[in-house]
Amino acid sequence: MASQPKPPPPPPPRPKTRGNYNCGRCGQPKKGHVCVAPVPVAAPSGGGSAPSPSPSTSSGAASASGGGGGGEPHRLRRALSFDEAGTPSSPEKKPKVEGDVEMGEPEEGGEDDDDDAVMEVGGRPVPREVMAEVLRRLGPRGVMAAAGVSRGWRDCAGRVWRAADELRLRVLAGSGAGILAALLPRCAALSCLHLRMERDVDASTLACLASSCPSLKTLEITMAANANNKMTGEDLNHFVSEKPSLSVLKIGGCSNLDFINLCSSSLSVLWLSDLCSLSKSVMNCPNMSELSLCFEQQSNDCTDLVSLMDAMGRTCSNLNKMHISSNQLSNEAVFALESANLRGLSMLSLILGSKITDAAVASIVRSCTSLELLDLSGSSISDNGIGMICKAFPHTLSRLLLALCPNVTTRGIQLATAQLPHLQLMDCGMSLCTNLNNEKGPMFGDINGGIRIIRKLCAAKKQPIHQRLIIKHSNLKKLSLWGCSAIDALYVNCPELNDLNLNSCTNLHPERLLLQCPNLKNVHAAGCQDMLIGAIRNQVNQLNQLFHASG
Repeated sequence: MASQPKPPPPPPPRPKTRGNYNCGRCGQPKKGHVCVAPVPVAAPSGGGSAPSPSPSTSSGAASASGGGGGGEPHRLRRALSFDEAGTPSSPEKKPKVEGDVEMGEPEEGGEDDDDDAVMEVGGRPVPREVMAEVLRRLGPRGVMAAAGVSRGWRDCAGRVWRAADELRLRVLAGSGAGILAALLPRCAALSCLHLRMERDVDASTLACLASSCPSLKTLEITMAANANNKMTGEDLNHFVSEKPSLSVLKIGGCSNLDFINLCSSSLSVLWLSDLCSLSKSVMNCPNMSELSLCFEQQSNDCTDLVSLMDAMGRTCSNLNKMHISSNQLSNEAVFALESANLRGLSMLSLILGSKITDAAVASIVRSCTSLELLDLSGSSISDNGIGMICKAFPHTLSRLLLALCPNVTTRGIQLATAQLPHLQLMDCGMSLCTNLNNEKGPMFGDINGGIRIIRKLCAAKKQPIHQRLIIKHSNLKKLSLWGCSAIDALYVNCPELNDLNLNSCTNLHPERLLLQCPNLKNVHAAGCQDMLIGAIRNQVNQLNQLFHASG
């Protein structure tokens, strides 16, 4: 009997590998390989089934074509929000935006290596445009992590960086000096950059921004409490001169700027805070429309504000908004501003100038014709100054801020609300106060209505207690009377009022409060008596019930 044939020996075991190194389309090794095989296209909906992709191509070996290629239609860039905001799908979980993440090497070349329009994720083809849109919703750390998955993911991450025209980044204290130099060159189209610095800023930081962002138009640098801004006036001047397209510049912590000597035809908005003892202030910016200079509240500040104001008329004749915060403000500085002939001003904010009196108000009235916002908080103007303001701007003024003005009384406040029909916001915080000694409180310090914590700087006369305030206005929307402890009776009849601040009105009696404001939504009553808070709540509820019943 013939012997049975022996079965063939089993194949040798496949050596253990870390993954598939061959292309799933043409079978060639992936290393140094650019696949030219046709992309599998799904069958039309009319019939047939789409070919299933090979699992071996799930790593997405092919790279995407560069954004803005010849065959792609023009698309509007979408700004990247890299601050502490959470993703739209999970607002509760806010990803921590860190600037000390380990940066990979930038991609070679500004465009992708081939023109494949899809990549594979989980064994299924996904258009690269869709994948890039998903990555745009991640923070910078997520985009960097995605770039390390595979070549296809890296190409999609490169699309995100190249299409970004706005970047918000928080740089942690422990991050290296080269993080911005590694990240910013990837964003070739970057025009708006917001930096929250928790590490020191110096000349090298400005040099990195100047070389890495050729199309930068807006730069905002805010400093954390534990970070120092070490840039000098020469560093700032050199940076502005190297950025001919820069139009908006906002920098905080500028205590080391010994002088300001800026020359730019494109700069339109300049905000500098924490200034101290400027020896020279020259700003040759003919197209500047908004200027904000905030000085540190130090007694040894030797900045010559008179010369600064006098020079603005010759170099910044198109100013529309001006904000100066300094305890060196005086009538002479305002007189110099009048000689500058800035008649186009619509917003003027001169705060913390305890030496500003009604004479300065008369100068403002002569030099400005159409003010919409006037902030003289911390000054020594009186009711007579308010009368001049009412006569000069009855048709234009919509925001009047007179916080910490000890010489203003209820008569002046009632005069303003009666003779300024377009008034929408009024702040009289800490002006009607029984005793201003050693008081602290917030006040509106910026042109845009920001809140600033300051200490009382001027010696004020003691306001009489048991004052009554009556306010009737048809357009007023926000009224702030915080810290007005001299008021014991308040009557407000403002049908458009939606925000009322009565914080620390300690002597206001519940039975002497009457609110006739049907649109009132927010009432601030911190530090008030419990009975007063209850009376406010009852009156607001009654107004809401009447409003809904009539509606």
